[in-house]
Amino acid sequence: MPPTQLDLKDIHLPETISWWPPALGWWILAVLIPLLILMLVKIYQHLTRKTAIKTAKKILANLKQDSSKDNFQKLRELSVLLRRVAISVSPKRDVAGLTGRAWLDFLDSSLKDSPFAEGIGACLASEPYRKTPLTEIEITQLISLCEVWLKAQNNAAVKPTRAKQKL
Repeated sequence: MPPTQLDLKDIHLPETISWWPPALGWWILAVLIPLLILMLVKIYQHLTRKTAIKTAKKILANLKQDSSKDNFQKLRELSVLLRRVAISVSPKRDVAGLTGRAWLDFLDSSLKDSPFAEGIGACLASEPYRKTPLTEIEITQLISLCEVWLKAQNNAAVKPTRAKQKL
């Protein structure tokens, strides 16, 4: 018996896989990657803020106990310390250029009343122009005010704070 020819059809290749729409895993990655990046940025901001405030508290405690510095030096160092912390915990563009009354208003923005603009804190704005040093009582009050301000920064949310607007 002769072999019979079978009626076979040619091999059909599957259609090429389309790149659109992506599979479910790609959609999940497209959502998770930006969320992960946002979460890492927030964690970094929180840690930077926390570290800046903790370091400032240590510096302030050392300054408070340092009897080798006169009150002019202490006042200058307090001013620099507050500026450094403010730049670390708030957007640089909002804080770095503030001087005089605007700087004091910014410091007051996280406190009740206006202890910087209308109280002992006002000497921070006039510090470069002072001819007489602060008394021991005044420097102690200023250091206490700075401690209160640092505590308020520690309790504040991580969001840009702006100086109070005067109407």
